[in-house]
Amino acid sequence: MEVSTPGRICLFGEHQDYLGLPVIAMAISLRAKIVGERRMDKEVIIHKPDISETERFLINDTGYQRQRDYFRSGINVCRKEGLKFSNGFECEIRSDIPIKAGTSSSSAIVVSWINFLSQVADSPSKWSNEKIGELAYKAEVEEFEEPGGMMDQYSTAIGSVVYLESDPEISVEVLDASLGHFVLGDSGDQKDTLTILSHCRDMRLDIMNKIRPLNTGFDLNSCGHDLDLSSLNDHERSLFHCTIENRDLLRQARSELDRSELDHELIGSLLDQHHSILRDHLSVSTDKIETMISAAANAGAIGCKINGSGGGGCMFAYAPDDPQSVADAIESVGGKASLINADEGTKVLTS
Repeated sequence: MEVSTPGRICLFGEHQDYLGLPVIAMAISLRAKIVGERRMDKEVIIHKPDISETERFLINDTGYQRQRDYFRSGINVCRKEGLKFSNGFECEIRSDIPIKAGTSSSSAIVVSWINFLSQVADSPSKWSNEKIGELAYKAEVEEFEEPGGMMDQYSTAIGSVVYLESDPEISVEVLDASLGHFVLGDSGDQKDTLTILSHCRDMRLDIMNKIRPLNTGFDLNSCGHDLDLSSLNDHERSLFHCTIENRDLLRQARSELDRSELDHELIGSLLDQHHSILRDHLSVSTDKIETMISAAANAGAIGCKINGSGGGGCMFAYAPDDPQSVADAIESVGGKASLINADEGTKVLTS
């Protein structure tokens, strides 16, 4: 049994989905792969050669041993959906996706794991990719009460370019957008995802809670800038306004991505604007990321932004005309570059 799942970049809506705002994400042509089979005994063995680790436990021993114990949580979530596992299984996980770098390497593995489990259960289940994304979100976020949104799981499961809304209910639309080449640049600096997510989320949720009592019917999806913000200090007002600006940038990008012929320069400009807000107001960029973005822009990229929670990890450049020159420029300043395109979602390659 072989299952493959892509990583992802967030085009628009970075640091917005956990506020109930929409995102536009793109699955990328760097993928995680699980190859495995059922065992005759009850043992679950997971080989992770990329990080020189092997994990072992019994199929019925699924009490969590640590935070982010995703292999056990995946089994537990699948059992809640009615799957049964009479035997263990042994598998190997490999990935081309940068680790702890903002490209959803962990979510791609969890999505692959849920897909794999659906196939090796006593009675295999043919879940849709959207259902697999939903269960991966439960396994990765809800089971451990973590602060992330659901972009990573749904976008890697479904693939292509997706527009995702989570409020008032989950809605996913695949966009038929003919985007060109991108270049992913890995800074090599690992980031503290949970700390950054908690900080960026919690401070803005606190701002919304201060705004609501003074603005009847307040709705972050539809409000403008003309609210009573007297309960906020100057820094909080700035954070609120930049959140609205990012929301509106996404809406402009969504409108453009729906067109049959894209204005690639406009898409690039919107990416630049989105990055500027993330850098200047949420303070999630780094000196090395900025150096890589400058090098990419000077080499002909028409738009760049940091990817993921920030504080390290990756950036990407939109370079439909000459991606190799942009990749070379990123590597010239110490980044690791990969040429990427939109790719399909999780899939079973062999059974």
